[in-house]
Amino acid sequence: MAVTSHAHVNRRAEERIHNGHPWIYQSDVASVQASAGDIVLVKASNGRPLGHAMFSDRSLITLRMISRGETPLGPGWLHARLRSAIAYRETLGIDASAYRLVHGEGDLLPSLIVDRYNDVLVMQTLSQGMAKLQDEIVAALVELTGATGVLARNDPKVRDLEGLPRTVDVLHGDVPERVVVREGRVELEVDLHHGQKTGLFLDQTENHAAAAGYASGRVLDAFSYQGGFALAAASRATEVIALDISEPAIAHIEAHAARNALTNVRAAAVNVFDELRDMERAGEKFDLVVLDPPAFAKNRASVPKALSGYKEINLRALKLLKPGGYLVTCSCSYNVDEGTFGSVILDAAIDAHADVTVVEKRMQSRDHPVLLGVPETYYLKCFVLRRL
Repeated sequence: MAVTSHAHVNRRAEERIHNGHPWIYQSDVASVQASAGDIVLVKASNGRPLGHAMFSDRSLITLRMISRGETPLGPGWLHARLRSAIAYRETLGIDASAYRLVHGEGDLLPSLIVDRYNDVLVMQTLSQGMAKLQDEIVAALVELTGATGVLARNDPKVRDLEGLPRTVDVLHGDVPERVVVREGRVELEVDLHHGQKTGLFLDQTENHAAAAGYASGRVLDAFSYQGGFALAAASRATEVIALDISEPAIAHIEAHAARNALTNVRAAAVNVFDELRDMERAGEKFDLVVLDPPAFAKNRASVPKALSGYKEINLRALKLLKPGGYLVTCSCSYNVDEGTFGSVILDAAIDAHADVTVVEKRMQSRDHPVLLGVPETYYLKCFVLRRL
């Protein structure tokens, strides 16, 4: 693959590339000769080749590395990486018909997301470079998976940073408005064109199953969205209460419960912070409590407020938990690392006068791999705790 475009980077960028991080920021690029979305040969200040990258003329992440070293980037590199990503998922044995096929940097395909919903694929190209490769990606995916339809959910705000339009387009075959997928024994109806992310939050699939293994008696699923934890736990519980502020999300939970004949699931659209306090005052007790809030810390500036929020909900949850009961508590805020999140949980336990043990420490499902040395790919933290 002949690459004529090139970029020179400074020593700080050289070190990042050496350490395996694929992002090179605008401030570390000394010069570049390329057009938007080009694949460029990245060189050190002395001209030594460092690898290849996708170039953006708009984003602060100017270069996204796709290879390292002096070896030329072969013509079949994209097809080979897609094939490798798909083959990896086939080894996981995930008990679901919806899962992630390509997870960006975790599959050495920065800024590319591909999720599978039965025989339909939903993809996102979140940089100029991947957007330029979109047609090639679709052709390879159809060949490798036999997909009957491919939908581009290119509507995330992050595309604004790349100067790319936000669109939703059918790129191949037929993509129905809604599909019915299976997660374990639970069936879910998914709106592929308008649902969150690509239709569902798939990064919690394996945690849903793990949490269900601790379910018994009364279960509380707080910040439930479409009820993944609640629905998974229902077959092992006597009563499940799902709470979320979104009325459409609650309507989805009720519809999913009815579809699966889960008559012990009750859902309510409430302010979850207020409801947890009200439940505590009312003396409610649960055998399993799940906390899966949205990202409280969207950026570093919001971390202090986020930590306060995490402490509040974990404090309330521990007070609602019976002795011997389990708390499954999650954070999807990248800016709150595992150690900080664990410290917040400890502070909450101290204030709740609760002795707890760590039963498991979990993360996003294995189809959302974490690339070692790239902390941005480790965003979902999940602690399973037991109150003594």
